Amino acid sequence: MDTDRLIQLAPHYAAMLLLVFLALSAVRAVVGELSFWVELAIILVIILPYRPAVVQLGLAPSSWE
Repeated sequence: MDTDRLIQLAPHYAAMLLLVFLALSAVRAVVGELSFWVELAIILVIILPYRPAVVQLGLAPSSWE
């Protein structure tokens, strides 16, 4: 296990998790209770573009470039 790589990636995974929780909380506050599939769609909309966006901004760890 490459601990240096894990140390570099941990903040990004924590940021993605935080973004998911914030987005789901905001949507639930506005809309109310959501179905599983709607929540999954929101999660995918956040998670899938995260890595390309971070790479484009130049904030990605070396293992993502």
